[in-house]
Amino acid sequence: MRNVSLVVAYEGTNYHGWQCQPGVVTVQETLQGAIQKVLDHEIKLYAGARTDGGVHAMGQVVNFTTEKGLGAHNLVKGLNSLLPRDIRVMSAADVAETFHARYSARSKIYVYCILNQPSNSPFLTRYALHWPHNLDLDMMKAATEALVGEHDFSAFKKKDEFYQNPVRNVFRARLARRRTMILFIVEANGFLRYMVRTIVGTLMLAGQGKLTPAEFTSILDSRERERAGPTAPPQGLFLKEIKY
Repeated sequence: MRNVSLVVAYEGTNYHGWQCQPGVVTVQETLQGAIQKVLDHEIKLYAGARTDGGVHAMGQVVNFTTEKGLGAHNLVKGLNSLLPRDIRVMSAADVAETFHARYSARSKIYVYCILNQPSNSPFLTRYALHWPHNLDLDMMKAATEALVGEHDFSAFKKKDEFYQNPVRNVFRARLARRRTMILFIVEANGFLRYMVRTIVGTLMLAGQGKLTPAEFTSILDSRERERAGPTAPPQGLFLKEIKY
């Protein structure tokens, strides 16, 4: 029995997130169906991250087991011939029997994109939050410093969602401007649902002068979702990489 891992990229606009759900089209359902057609048997597919509807991925990692001896090159070629154009298998490899796409992960990296210019771009509307007003990047950067380290991130989770352990360790969090695009890059050992998007929505309040860095820290420490800002829309969020 082989344990096979795939690195997958997808444009999430047309999908109701990663995870299979009744009555809607998801990335997992689409990819799993293609793998089963190529291998001609049912598989159980495990993923490193469960992205929400409209969120994109550059480096989603999945694994499954099979007895078929199809090589990595032919597996990738076969899957991409069946998959829709907004899902691509980037690579395939045999991995250790103990490898699990989710539980073996050491960290995940997400990037959120804000297009900060007066007019939106028709070419970027699916891939960035458009914000036409000025944002004070220095204030946002100062607020971001509070995120690094081990914290209870309940203030930035999905409202009314319960976690037995909402503590996560953020290894790095930074903001960078590339011409008219502001990028928020964050790496952690795990994320609560909506955590990155709610952090972005709250950082943007700091960028508008509505929140000081000290107040941002106070929101994090409070663990109260009601005190944080709005959840930023999904189209600006990318799962960049999962590290093992």
